[in-house]
Amino acid sequence: MNRWRDLDWLLLGLVLVIAVVGITEIYSATVGTHFAGVYIKQIYFLIAGVIVLFAFSRLDYKLLLESAPWLYAMAVAALGAVLVIGRVIFHSRRWIPVAGAHLQVSELVKLVIIIVVARYFAESRRSAAGLGDVLRIGVLVGVPMLLVLAEPDLGTALTYLPIAGMGLLIGKLRWRHFALLGLAGLLVLPIAWRHLHPYQKARLESFLRPEADPLGTGYQLLQSKIAVGSGGLWGKGIAKGSQTRGAFLPVPQTDFIFAAFAEEHGFVGGIAILFLYFLVLMRLIQDAQSAPDLGGGLLVMGVVAVLGFHVFVNIGMALGLMPVTGIPLPLMSSGGSSLLFTFAALGVAMNVRMSRFVN
Repeated sequence: MNRWRDLDWLLLGLVLVIAVVGITEIYSATVGTHFAGVYIKQIYFLIAGVIVLFAFSRLDYKLLLESAPWLYAMAVAALGAVLVIGRVIFHSRRWIPVAGAHLQVSELVKLVIIIVVARYFAESRRSAAGLGDVLRIGVLVGVPMLLVLAEPDLGTALTYLPIAGMGLLIGKLRWRHFALLGLAGLLVLPIAWRHLHPYQKARLESFLRPEADPLGTGYQLLQSKIAVGSGGLWGKGIAKGSQTRGAFLPVPQTDFIFAAFAEEHGFVGGIAILFLYFLVLMRLIQDAQSAPDLGGGLLVMGVVAVLGFHVFVNIGMALGLMPVTGIPLPLMSSGGSSLLFTFAALGVAMNVRMSRFVN
């Protein structure tokens, strides 16, 4: 097997284009502000991410599946350590200092959950998943979710759910069971609401009526929608967005980077970015369909589930169609942990694809 020849260069090219666009937008959105220079750190993380991708593309995915119990135990222990020794930033204890940077463990745990769910359904002897499988997967995914919620970090905790959902879907859970899960979710909403932090409740309430508090809880959503709308068809140009340059759009390099991008590059630029994400997801789905075994296919579809969820929720948030949950836009939002997870996950997906060529 020729490792370099068999690498998915098309997928890597698409990913790098999105990442470079993201770095350009981070620079454009922060130049002249106290966030200026953040793009330099993002470049370093991009270089590290590419190295991580190549490393994981050479790591046999079957070894990862075999190591799932140990990886899960280490992930839970690491999340527990965050609650004890993690650094508090913006009233949340999510980060551990590593080599001068702050590592968000909950981001990297996503890959572990993908591996654990893939192994569970790959080893299942049942022709179709049942409620027992729902309970077991609920426990496996629920434990790290609860630890992340304790940080508190509702956004990242929610990103674990589509991984479990994709596993159940590929595991052929009957639709009536999915309906029961949906009904159970509706029934526990009042209980979940009572356990939310005040700022989390405020975010959800502001999503329903942002105009009720335009200078408070509804400010981010309203400014994001204004930024997207003001971009028009072609946008205002790099570093010329009035909402972004005027600092009306809060921290545009992170959660609202799509709004900043749409203001500068307009409807056409926004559609172009969405098309690039579509191509990445379709390429991954194609790789999952041609995987040499069920475990490999489940791994790749887990990556599809979490990346697709990120894109859907983040862009929906920027357009005012989803509540503000702090979920970053993959490859574009500023943040090293998210970028490293994405490249590691893509590296695993590439290893599954490359394994097709093993004689």
